[in-house]
Amino acid sequence: MSSSDEELIRAAIRVAREAGEDIPIGAVVIDRDGRELASACNARERLGDPTAHAEILALRAAAAELGDGWRLEGCTLAVTVEPCTMCAGALVLARVERVVFGAWEPKTGAVGSLWDVVRDRRLNHRPEVRGGVLEAECAALMDDFFAAHRP
Repeated sequence: MSSSDEELIRAAIRVAREAGEDIPIGAVVIDRDGRELASACNARERLGDPTAHAEILALRAAAAELGDGWRLEGCTLAVTVEPCTMCAGALVLARVERVVFGAWEPKTGAVGSLWDVVRDRRLNHRPEVRGGVLEAECAALMDDFFAAHRP
């Protein structure tokens, strides 16, 4: 059973809403059969960990769920916001097959906006990418968060 990209982003949005005081970004990893392996929201503030981005936490949990190493071949990562360089690098190294994201991030995005890490021909793995899925809804999460947290 495969999930539509919109359903995946809706699931990521639900997870993002659990971020509390962290920036509301959510990520979901599914396997090639559409089974959810893991989900996570940003937890940098909660964990005091600069690497605790939603994507990194979801990739770690998905690899643990599969239990056969670090490769996430055949998996899809869905995230509410375009991944940064750290997260883009991690998903390439994990051999994620597809990346689906909601809002573009022109300040830090590394999947086509500011950089395009995932399509760099020098790398040995390049996942398929689909951006802008439910973009307005994902952007609204960020806009609302920053409106409430900045004077």
